[in-house]
Amino acid sequence: MLITKTTITDIVTAISSHVKDKAALITIAEHTEIDLEHLVKALKEAGIPFMGGLFPKVIHGNTILDKGIVINTLDNLESLFVIKGISTAVFDIPDFDFNPNNDYSLFTYVDGLTSNISNYLSALYIKYGMQTNYLGGGAGSLSLEQKPCVFTNEGIFKDAAVVAILKMASRIGVRHGWKKVGGPFIVTKADGNIIKEINWKNPFEVYRQIVETHSGRVFTDDNFFDIAKGYPFGILKEDAECVVRDPLMLNEQQELVCVGELEDNMLVDILHGNTTSLIEAARTATYDSVTQASAPKKAIIIDCISRILFLEEDFDRELKAITSTIKEAFPEVSIGGALTLGEISSYGEGFLEFYNKTTVVGLFE
Repeated sequence: MLITKTTITDIVTAISSHVKDKAALITIAEHTEIDLEHLVKALKEAGIPFMGGLFPKVIHGNTILDKGIVINTLDNLESLFVIKGISTAVFDIPDFDFNPNNDYSLFTYVDGLTSNISNYLSALYIKYGMQTNYLGGGAGSLSLEQKPCVFTNEGIFKDAAVVAILKMASRIGVRHGWKKVGGPFIVTKADGNIIKEINWKNPFEVYRQIVETHSGRVFTDDNFFDIAKGYPFGILKEDAECVVRDPLMLNEQQELVCVGELEDNMLVDILHGNTTSLIEAARTATYDSVTQASAPKKAIIIDCISRILFLEEDFDRELKAITSTIKEAFPEVSIGGALTLGEISSYGEGFLEFYNKTTVVGLFE
């Protein structure tokens, strides 16, 4: 359901009518004119269990919106909680008793601009393992200013994650469509989300040589992201599509600041994509989820904000490739989601990952 009203009473009434006695997943576009603190308080007073996040844009059907609230019902909610202090790497994840005869799905929104997100996901996986599927995304503002962006009945938080465990099956597809143009290279020194050395050299010098040669463009003082958005890194994985890391900016030491962490001695490629490869990857991710599903109730799309920054007006084609693939198989399924600062998913037999520049499609049954 899409809510475009901005009066708190109207929003609470609409959410209550939609989810009834169940919980709500609330996905809000960052330019929505709303007092979020007031909304959280009103929902809590109304007795509605909920979790949510603020994102650069939201998805409703075939539409991308800068303003608006997308509501999904959290069916068969088993547990809902907040994990604070993600950047400290010191936090507790609650115990949960998974019944081996049931299917489970874990949905999480995390502050996409905090550090140690990969550590948070590792801790989740160590705690819960393959007893559940995982899906979610990084919340936050496209301004890249870190501020409170995830919320539950407990309040609004930054440097935190919100989590819901559902007793229901999910079918997930994950693809990105970026291809190697240089590498492999060794990240000889990393500090969280900062690449400090590649092949024992300044990382920008290595990166610049490959990207300028391939693109025919020259980096200047003010065009780093404009070029870099088309040239992410790929962390090499055995028997799986590489995990993408998005270089956002240079720091004062000419080191590469990325979305998401890297580690010393990781092997990475420099990647590039085009309109065709990205759209086909999104279509394939959707097909992967559709072919696994039998009777889904809802589709949730987690797509990277940097894909729309790269594709620009062609992003409508990517979204249509996703939604048409879903609707051809399941015409009645509702479709919603967000353009995120990083994507979260387990896929197949793979480990839980934090992705960049990637399309994740989840069908919930």
